[in-house]
Amino acid sequence: MLTLEKFQEAESVLRNIILDTGLVSSPFFSKQTGNHVWFKPENMQLTGAYKIRGALYKVSLLAPQQREHGLITASAGNHAQGIGFAARHFNAKATIVMPETTPLVKVNNTKAYGVHVILEGNIYDDAYAHAVKLSDEQHLEFVHPFNDLDIAAGQGTLAFEIIHALPETDMILVPIGGGGLIAGVSALAKMLKPDIQIIGVEPSGAASMKMSIKSGQITSLHKVETIADGVAVRTPGDVVFPYVQKYVDDIITIDDAKLVDVFLDMMESHKMIVENAGLLSVAALKELGVQSKNVVALLSGGNMDVITISSLVQHGLRNRGRIFTFRVRLPDRPGELYRISGIIAKERGNIVELQHNQFVDINRNSDRGTELVVTMETFGNEHKNTILTALSQEGYSPERD
Repeated sequence: MLTLEKFQEAESVLRNIILDTGLVSSPFFSKQTGNHVWFKPENMQLTGAYKIRGALYKVSLLAPQQREHGLITASAGNHAQGIGFAARHFNAKATIVMPETTPLVKVNNTKAYGVHVILEGNIYDDAYAHAVKLSDEQHLEFVHPFNDLDIAAGQGTLAFEIIHALPETDMILVPIGGGGLIAGVSALAKMLKPDIQIIGVEPSGAASMKMSIKSGQITSLHKVETIADGVAVRTPGDVVFPYVQKYVDDIITIDDAKLVDVFLDMMESHKMIVENAGLLSVAALKELGVQSKNVVALLSGGNMDVITISSLVQHGLRNRGRIFTFRVRLPDRPGELYRISGIIAKERGNIVELQHNQFVDINRNSDRGTELVVTMETFGNEHKNTILTALSQEGYSPERD
């Protein structure tokens, strides 16, 4: 069971190994929401995510012969690195099965801990099935990413740090995947401060825990569809589910588009890289319907590959109108490019890229014989619309891409 003594034991194991990531005040989100907002930045943890907590505590409990013979797990990222770190720290043999689609940077980061990595299948479920098969065949200790009370106890030690740093905490926002994190955090937080509110946050496209709570039993989704891959879980853990039922006050769901938006906020206002799963709690800040409360949003991790970061930045800028593309047809004659650029310059737009196609129309004498595609940087949607209006007033007909 998850008892106060078990959490204290987990904390004693972790105390001199991991970072106490403290709390970071957020004037930006406090002003936006009307609450006093702090972040628990587990994206700054040793392995870039909270998963190291449960992994270390779980491996510490294994008998020496179990560590020597070996353990196995399946993961697409954060749990893999947590187990890798724990195996190295406790001198245990470990095998980690990852989907073949896992970004190379995550595979290499996991291998760097000296563990054996196997790539199997296209999705986590494939990797999980293979890991269970190998566990049975080779008699390896299987360490589940979330459906394990030892893992949940390790993750829950976050609540000690939060309440120690801010005893006046009214509410903690926690991302939900399979349920191990929120089971541990909610159970310990309620033991330490019974009147505290624990709000879980899931992506709308993978809200398996909310569906299970609503139905009163573990319920599986037919499919999951979300950019928050770290919490894209079809079926919550049955072992941790009773603790979620007992201690979690509410679950909020968040659309992917909001994650893109808050990713940009976190980069620009806090200079932090937070992975999509960790952004769930940030996006939920605007959905609380309360004022003047001390709210802690848990940033569960920050392990992202550069391609994903680049994509999120571009989508975020486009959503806010700070980068946009338009196309316009114009005559093929000298001076037209100069005229267009002059209009844009007058309105203080900054051209990022130009594509000028003289062969879009067979009739080059046509007033629409040339196509110009312009990508540009603006101050936002209002500025973007001002530029488009100015072009229209000068006789052009810009079309947004």
